[in-house]
Amino acid sequence: MTSTTLQHHTFDVQKIRSQFPALQQTIHGKPLIYLDNASTTQKPQAVLDTLLHYYQHHNANVHRAIHALADVATEAMEATRKSVQTFIHAAEPEEIIFTPGTTASINLVASSYGHTFVQAGDEVIISHMEHHANIVPWQLLCQTQGAHLKVIPVSNTGELVMPAFQDLLTTKTKIVAITYASNILGTINPIQEIVASAHAAGAAVLIDASQAAPHLAIDVQGLDCDFLAFSAHKAYGPTGVGILYGKRSLLEQMPPYQGGGEMISEVTLEKTTYNEIPYKFEAGTPNIADIIATRAALAFIEAVGQTTIHAHEEQLLSHAHNQLSNLHNIQLIGTAPSKIGVVAFTMSGMHHLDIGTLLDAQGIAIRTGHGCAQPLMHRFGVDGVVRASFAVYNTLQEVEQFITAVAKLTQTKN
Repeated sequence: MTSTTLQHHTFDVQKIRSQFPALQQTIHGKPLIYLDNASTTQKPQAVLDTLLHYYQHHNANVHRAIHALADVATEAMEATRKSVQTFIHAAEPEEIIFTPGTTASINLVASSYGHTFVQAGDEVIISHMEHHANIVPWQLLCQTQGAHLKVIPVSNTGELVMPAFQDLLTTKTKIVAITYASNILGTINPIQEIVASAHAAGAAVLIDASQAAPHLAIDVQGLDCDFLAFSAHKAYGPTGVGILYGKRSLLEQMPPYQGGGEMISEVTLEKTTYNEIPYKFEAGTPNIADIIATRAALAFIEAVGQTTIHAHEEQLLSHAHNQLSNLHNIQLIGTAPSKIGVVAFTMSGMHHLDIGTLLDAQGIAIRTGHGCAQPLMHRFGVDGVVRASFAVYNTLQEVEQFITAVAKLTQTKN
């Protein structure tokens, strides 16, 4: 394809890019081409401005004091909670809990819900495509409780083998923990079907939506999931902010995950009573500034429009897939028909770390290695992959430059 044929719909990607200061720099003397968005996204100026404004004008602890700064900080933080509620279509803001990240959110559920409702001989189901953050907490739970961890297999195209999942479900299944979209394969899983089947077996469902949140519209009530977790930093927001959604009925049955300030109602040396949700699960001073700035990130996504974002990224993904599949020595990993903007591959005769180093020298930032999904690497018989992952600010021209750079590397192996 020529650059002229790469011009697409009226979506103005350059206007979007102008909002991201980090994209304006050069790396090793070359304009930055940032294709590691599944790891973390860059931040729009509105997010950076919100952070600075908070620290310059409203820095105070929340929920604790009656002075003006504390009131403003508290209102701003709770406004983010309501924004998250709207973003994922939760029934009420009290079902939104702030954590340090998706990993912390999953650990909270595994520890609190898991230790309450999972007993010896019970079963927890995950899949072969999970990120380590949605594997290890469940392994720890099963080890301490004497439960069994069962794994949904993945097909050669990178899709869940759904008949196998149905066979794994039993009356002993207590939790199904599944990724909405794979961070390596890009596969979008049939979440609604998974939730319905799990509920029919009497199991609760946790969805790891860290990869889905920046790319797909999420409706937790429509999905009927019991828990859902994602991180702000993968959705144009700051690091250090995780979201945990949980149904009120379940959160109220769960014991606190951590003890300290804010999560209490009354403390004596003999006994403590606990606060209402969500504060029962938010011990200590929260990451106030970054939580407040997360609202600006969600506003950015909503202003662009998730349908627009998905359509743009689909075009980038389609072009990358088509071009890479035509290159000699390239093996694509993950070719499911329904994907977010992630493409992973190996190149015969060249190690993925070498590819990453050579691309970085040209200003192209990609991910190499196991991507925190070592079981998935073993499933496909590789020790690591090259992964390019797209965001709304990436351009078709950047994809072309990436493909051209990879093509030159393949030519050295002919």
